[in-house]
Amino acid sequence: MMMKRSIERELIRQAKSGDGRAIEALIRAHQEALFAFILRMSGRPHVAEDIVQEAFVRVLKNLDRFDTRFRFSTWLFTIAKRLYVNASQKQRPMYDTDAVSIQQGTTQAPVRLSARAEIMNNMRDLIDVALGELNDRQREIILLFHQQNWPIAVIARHLSMPEGTIKSHLHRARKRMKRSIMADHTLQARAEEVWA
Repeated sequence: MMMKRSIERELIRQAKSGDGRAIEALIRAHQEALFAFILRMSGRPHVAEDIVQEAFVRVLKNLDRFDTRFRFSTWLFTIAKRLYVNASQKQRPMYDTDAVSIQQGTTQAPVRLSARAEIMNNMRDLIDVALGELNDRQREIILLFHQQNWPIAVIARHLSMPEGTIKSHLHRARKRMKRSIMADHTLQARAEEVWA
């Protein structure tokens, strides 16, 4: 859930003056979403943790440079993505499905948990396989749209691309993900179970 712009601006104003509670509130408001995004981009919890931590350090050091005409989350995600790109140039991402599953957590009763957990694990496996088939740009757009619930217009501004191009990337990425799942009979059977 996005923070109201007025609250965000006030927190940024307070954080610029060194208010620790405002800094903490900004971190708490964005930490989980940013971690989930970078985790899905990188596939590695330790990489995601490092990038998220470094992104917040850089943001807080440069808070006086933030332009309040834009969303704080857009600025933060841009910095984190640049850090991720730099890190990924050193090593190609590997997807650790178990770690992604653990990060999601659940609060359901144990009786309902086992069947639901198996379906969720199958779904995560499908998503991980399908995400692995995408190029970095497509993966980022899919995650921003579906995982972070960013509107197309915000993604377009964030990536400095026309909205039509974002829609085209989404369409192609979805088709590519579906093809990769349907090409494997085992994955296809899991998909039918998840979607049933």
